[in-house]
Order: sequence, then structure tokens, then C-alpha cells
Amino acid sequence: MRVCLQRVSRASVTVAGEVVASIGAGYLILLGVTAGDGVDEVEILTGKIANLRILDDEHGTMNRSALEYMAADPESVAMLIVSQFTLYGDVRKGRRPSWINAAPPAMARPMVETFCKFLGGLGFHVEQGVFGAEMAVELINDGPVTLWLDSDELRKPRRG
Repeated sequence: MRVCLQRVSRASVTVAGEVVASIGAGYLILLGVTAGDGVDEVEILTGKIANLRILDDEHGTMNRSALEYMAADPESVAMLIVSQFTLYGDVRKGRRPSWINAAPPAMARPMVETFCKFLGGLGFHVEQGVFGAEMAVELINDGPVTLWLDSDELRKPRRG
């Protein structure tokens, strides 16, 4: 499972000219699912996202987690989840990406739903794009702060 996480001051998803999801301050999470992903990957990523210290403290230093902010103000950090199979695009050969590593929709959709439920279970307000739809995603990246998280990489022990 892969995530492109962006700290945003606001973000929204539009489908067929209609805004279907929007948040104020929080995280826009582009989520990719691959074959073999399950609850373990969801737990690893949602736990990491909730605890990453990438929000500003009183001194303007990235030193607070979303969970810390939420403890003080439950409405302070929202999450907008957008399913994005292209995070598993393989561009190593040729000029046309291969999507072979992306999970098929029947497998990916329940994993995206589970991911959203886990974040909601932690107390976050969660909004979602429309699975499989052509979406226009609009955001104001705050910082800018953008991070790449991969459940396989998070399992590996750190060197050094």
C-alpha cells in the first residue's frame, strides 16, 4: 500500500462538475493498493499518518502529530482520501506505464474503505473521493509538505 500525503490548508474532489468531498486544514491522502495488501498494511499506514509530527507547534516548528492536534480540538485536522491506482504505475520499461502492480478494483475498493474506517476510528473527520471515477482534485499544499509512505518500506528495519 502506498500513500502520497500532502498537508493542506484545504482540498476538494469534484466529479462531473459537482464537489463530492472537501476539507479545510488537514491531509490529502492519495492511496494506492497492490495485490496482497490487507489490514496489516492499513494499520501500519494509518498509525504512521496519525502520529507523524508534521504539524506546527506554537513555535512554528513541525513538531506535532495529527492525534495531538485532535486531542486539543477534534475538528482541527481532517483527512481527504482519494484512491489512486497510478501510484503503482511502473515506468521502468518503455514510455507507457504498466499498471500490473495496482490491485484490481474488486480488491482495492474494500481496502480503501477499510483505510477510511481506521482513520475515522481514530477520531478524524474523513472525506472520500469517488472510487473509480474521473476526479478533479484541488488542494492548497500547506508548507508545502508532501511525503511518500509505502507499507513495504515501513516494515524494513532502518539502517544506520
